[in-house]
Amino acid sequence: MGNDLTGGTSWIGGEIDGTGFGDARLVGRLRRLMGHLDGALGQPIPLACEDWANTKAAYRFLSNASVNEEPILAGHFQATTRRAAASEGLILVLQDTTEFVYQRETPEKIGFTKHVNSGRDKEGCWRQHKLYGVLMHASLAITLEGLPLGLTAARFWTRPQFKGLLALKRKVNQTRVPIETKESMRWLENMRASTSLPGNAERPIHIGDRENDIYEFFCATQELATHFVVRTCVNRLAGDGKHTVATEMAEVAVASHHQFEIADGSTAKLALKYKRVNLLPPIGKARRYPPLSLTVIHATEVDPPEGRKPINWKLLTDLPVETADQAIEKMTWYAMRWKIELFFKILKSG
Repeated sequence: MGNDLTGGTSWIGGEIDGTGFGDARLVGRLRRLMGHLDGALGQPIPLACEDWANTKAAYRFLSNASVNEEPILAGHFQATTRRAAASEGLILVLQDTTEFVYQRETPEKIGFTKHVNSGRDKEGCWRQHKLYGVLMHASLAITLEGLPLGLTAARFWTRPQFKGLLALKRKVNQTRVPIETKESMRWLENMRASTSLPGNAERPIHIGDRENDIYEFFCATQELATHFVVRTCVNRLAGDGKHTVATEMAEVAVASHHQFEIADGSTAKLALKYKRVNLLPPIGKARRYPPLSLTVIHATEVDPPEGRKPINWKLLTDLPVETADQAIEKMTWYAMRWKIELFFKILKSG
């Protein structure tokens, strides 16, 4: 599709909704700016805009107090909804977080993202420095065949101060902190926004990594009658509360073996277990959240090659799994999660 910098019909027009701006001039400027950027992918704004007049207009547009991510992305979310409506079958909604790191003379005006190791000092201790920038948590909708349909939700934020999770754990038990006060709430917010877009709550299957192992998230999906497949990292209490999920799954026999193609193109032989388990909420939140009946899927690599960490997936889903083929299906859906990482790479590199 060709660019149309004058504001005529193009793919850009289908991704813009001017109602959120309340000013036709801002809509026109966004259309022209997107046209310039589309014609020079990966280039900074001055090179994409080609001359000083357009460059100055672009920065003036981005500095306008009425311009933020909500009106800019509103049209794209609507376009994603149209593409989802035109597709058939289930839709995988992939959630993940990425960072945009910037260097500024006054980094406090941007905010912090995290601490990173920057080598060892003379005594051999790790040195750390802060990274400054913006965090983005996005949800990407794709078909079961892997065709991207677009974003369904996005959250942007920065941290005025970030002490790190370990520092926070020394002061407070995170399992007793309400989810509404934590950054983890973004997983629930994106899930709710994404569920409302396709028009049918049962169509989206929300896919998340271990950071998405949030009990409140699982409860919220049941309230909305939507579905999920999430990789777990917490060994929760199960059954009557006197044992854990790991204990219960240790007694489950291997149901089958499956040759699974991984991201680097090689194959791995996985031993599969699955069982419907009665999952209990964290003790500190037992009065607020009910027990859940969920399916646990364990996939452990058999005879992994040297030099590569063996695959050991522990997945959790609200969907029933009664056969090995159904377990393989859920694993395949989770394996699609790498596509949002690829999206972030393209977004930041052009």
